[in-house]
Amino acid sequence: MSGDLLGGLDVAVDGAALLDELHQALSYYVVFPTPEAADAVVLWIAATHAQDAWQHATRLHLTSPVKRCGKSRLLDLISATCYQPIITVNISPAALVRLIGDDPPTLLLDEIDSVFGKKASDNHEDLRGILNAGHQRNRPYLRCVGVGANQHVEQFPSFAMAALAGIGSLPDTIEDRSVIIRLRRRRPDERVAPFRLRKDVPPLRELGGRLGAWVGGHASVLADAEPTLPVEDRAADCWESLVAVADLAGRDWPTRSRKAAYVLTGEAEKADAGASMALRLLADLRELFTVRMQGGMPMLNGAGQAQFYPALFTGSILSGLLMIPEAPWASYYGRPFSDRDLAGLLGQFGVESREVRIGAEHRKGYRADDLWDAWRRYA
Repeated sequence: MSGDLLGGLDVAVDGAALLDELHQALSYYVVFPTPEAADAVVLWIAATHAQDAWQHATRLHLTSPVKRCGKSRLLDLISATCYQPIITVNISPAALVRLIGDDPPTLLLDEIDSVFGKKASDNHEDLRGILNAGHQRNRPYLRCVGVGANQHVEQFPSFAMAALAGIGSLPDTIEDRSVIIRLRRRRPDERVAPFRLRKDVPPLRELGGRLGAWVGGHASVLADAEPTLPVEDRAADCWESLVAVADLAGRDWPTRSRKAAYVLTGEAEKADAGASMALRLLADLRELFTVRMQGGMPMLNGAGQAQFYPALFTGSILSGLLMIPEAPWASYYGRPFSDRDLAGLLGQFGVESREVRIGAEHRKGYRADDLWDAWRRYA
């Protein structure tokens, strides 16, 4: 393509066409839940090619409620088109900070639920701290290295773009620094092409190379960009680099990027509200299941040693929730809280109803043993 040269850069390169080409390539292999989700992934991939330009390294969280929703496939596509990918299913904090260096790769962490999920170990605070710190430039990871008298404090850079794929949610502090893509399983009538590494990766890498040459060639322009954004605060930090790339590309991408920022941020806020409601439910259930003992007699709201009813029927739980003063359950989205609502919120914690026996009665209900892990972690 011919065009005037400015500083050795061919300014006639059509950035919007490159983004369109990447969008088409991703959509060939993955069904996105919304057009805004697809646009966000395209812009995030493009932004990885200009990490030196950004003050914030946006996290891309690829999540789904169950397996086989396309997370790993999308991570493969990102790996083929982003800047210097490092893809892994597990990594230690020490390995992570040594990988980053002064020219950080793009970190692609699959099966992140095995690290931060509900059934994972609690011993991942270092990794969470690095991922949080690495969202903003100049937040190094400090560690004492060496042996004995030769020990000294060493700084390890943490700043790097990262995509995190897994089932369910991540810690709030990571999600707050992320653009969240909520993938879902394809319907039978939704078709995608099969993905074969040997056949499909080379053309994707070639596309990624052209994208990188265009974005990287405009790094100084992008570093000075101050795009207007439809979101504020931490969300603005996450979206600034993506919208700056869209503004550079032009055509319809500036409008699409801002719509994506508005829609996906709204989805995240709605999910946060749902998570808050689920946490409130856990706390209220803990009170309903608690029997406070004093002098051998149960006292539901008194002082004394706490014990738990082994199980409660669903109907008893719902009646108890509706009686809690100033609780949201009597008018839950304009109606009384129902058994389906109860099952939906507790399902986020892997808790399901079952047949329980209380005295001589047999009915659907919930057991304290099934709730205990969620209470210990969240309530």
